[in-house]
Amino acid sequence: MGVILLALGLVLIAEGLVYALAPSLVEQLLEMLRRLSEEQRRNAGLAALALGLVLVWLAFRLGI
Repeated sequence: MGVILLALGLVLIAEGLVYALAPSLVEQLLEMLRRLSEEQRRNAGLAALALGLVLVWLAFRLGI
């Protein structure tokens, strides 16, 4: 349970920093996402999911 809370906290910190430091960049990124097709967004989401799984696996292998 502690690992889940740690992960959630890190995600919220990263998201909060992006919105606090570069809110106009977030708007630009959202506009770029709107221009992508549904298939491209799905593939980007699957790539992010795969990268996240690899990072979590690596963290556990390193003993975190």
